[in-house]
Amino acid sequence: MVVTTVAKVKVAYVCGDCGSDFPKWQGRCDDCGAWNTLSEFRTGNVGAKKSGSQFKGYAGSLSEVQTLGDIDLTNVPRLSSGVEEFDRVLGGGMVPGSAILIGGHPGAGKSTLLLQVLCRMAKSQSALYVTGEESLQQVAMRAQRLSLPMDSLQMLSETSVEAICAVAENQHPKLIVIDSIQVVRQEDVQSAPGSVAQVRECAAYLIRYAKLTNTILILVGHVTKDGSLAGPKVLEHMIDCSVMLESSTDNRYRTLRGVKNRFGAVNEIGVFAMTEKGLREVKNPSAIFLSRATEPAAGSVVMVVWEGTRPILIELQALVDDSQFGNPRRLAVGVDQNRLSMLLAVLHRHGGIQVGDQDVFVNVVGGVKVMETSADLTQLLAIVSSLRDRPLASDLVVFGEVGLSGEIRPVPSGQERLNSAVKHGFKRAIVPQANVPKNGIKGMEIVGVSTLAAALAAVE
Repeated sequence: MVVTTVAKVKVAYVCGDCGSDFPKWQGRCDDCGAWNTLSEFRTGNVGAKKSGSQFKGYAGSLSEVQTLGDIDLTNVPRLSSGVEEFDRVLGGGMVPGSAILIGGHPGAGKSTLLLQVLCRMAKSQSALYVTGEESLQQVAMRAQRLSLPMDSLQMLSETSVEAICAVAENQHPKLIVIDSIQVVRQEDVQSAPGSVAQVRECAAYLIRYAKLTNTILILVGHVTKDGSLAGPKVLEHMIDCSVMLESSTDNRYRTLRGVKNRFGAVNEIGVFAMTEKGLREVKNPSAIFLSRATEPAAGSVVMVVWEGTRPILIELQALVDDSQFGNPRRLAVGVDQNRLSMLLAVLHRHGGIQVGDQDVFVNVVGGVKVMETSADLTQLLAIVSSLRDRPLASDLVVFGEVGLSGEIRPVPSGQERLNSAVKHGFKRAIVPQANVPKNGIKGMEIVGVSTLAAALAAVE
C-alpha cells in the first residue's frame, strides 16, 4: 500500500514595506502603518519537503560551535573588481561569502556596470552571470558593443533558483550575479515571480548557498516609482551590503551609494559617467560638481560634504522669488525638504530675515543627494544671497549644522574638508567655531562662527 503525503500549505499575509506577516488580510499594516501593502504568502510545510541536503558536499560545514577566542581572526582577502569607485563603495572590495544587493531605476546602468566588472574579473576568477530578463544573445551584443573581453565569463539564462544553484555546484564559481531577483522563482512557493513570497524565499535560498560555499553573490533589484526597492523590506536585512545606483533622466553621471555595508563605511559614493563604452569611473567627483558659471551668481554657494570616507565639494543653489499665490512654495532637490522648512523658521527667528511671502527653491548641482546636516549653513547663506541679490565670493566654501536655537554646531572631519577645499583653489571658508584648526591652513582664511547672526555678518 502506497501512502501519498500531501504538503500542508501555510498561508500568511506579508507587508511589502516592512516585511511583517499577519495570519489574515487587513487593509493597514499594524507595524509600519502603510495601507494596502499586504500580499498573500503561500508555502508548503517544512516537514513535507524533500529530505536531504539542498547543497551536496556542504552540509554541516558551519555546524561547529566555537568560542570567540578560538575563531581565526585572519583578515579575509577581498576580491577587487578592477573598478576603483566600485570597490570604494563596497569597502575596499568584495568579501567571499557576502551577499550584495544593487538597486536602481530602469536604465540606470546596473546590468552594464556588472557586466563590465564580471568580464574583467573572469580573466582571473571564475564568474557566473545569470540573466533572467534578457537572452544570452542580448547580453553578448551589449558586451561586444562595449568592447569587453568575452572569452572567460560563464553565462546562464535561467529563472529557477534550484537550477541556478545546481549549475553553480557543478561550476564552482567564485562570483555569481543574479539579474534580477524579481524574475527568479522557487518551485515550493506558489506565487508569481516578483511577489513578496518569491523574492524573499529565493533571496534566502541563494544567500544560504553563498554562505555555505563561500561564494560572492550579487543580486540586482528593481526600484519602484517611490524610489524604494521592490519586494519585502526584510530583504535588506538578509544581505550584507546594499548599494543604489542613482541617476536622473537628463544626467550622464551615475552615483553609486552605499546604503548598508557590514564590511565598510555607509553612505560611501562612487561616481560614474555613462559613455558609449559603458560606465567610466570619475576619479575626482568634485571637479564635475564644481562646473560653475564664469561670473559669480547670487544664491550659489559651494559646500564640502563628507561621503563615506572622503570629502566632496558640491555647489548648492538657491532661488528666492515673490510668490504669485497665497501659499508660498518650498521645493528642495537633493536635500531634505522638511529640514528646509525648519531652517527657514530658524532664519526668521534668529537671523531676522523673513521669507514667509517668498517662494524658496533649493537645488544641489549634479543630482547628488546630500544626507548629512553639514549643508544647513550653506542653504541659509545661499537663500540670503538670492534674497538680497548679492553674489558671494567664488572662492568661498561653507559648511556647518544649524540648531533650532540659532547655534552653529560642528561637523565631523572638519580639517579634512578644509584641506580638500584648499586643493581645489578655495581661499576663504565660513565654518563652525569648533571646526577651526588650531594652527590654521596655509593659503586659506577661515572664519569661525558660533551663531547664525555671526555667519550672516560674515557675508555682509
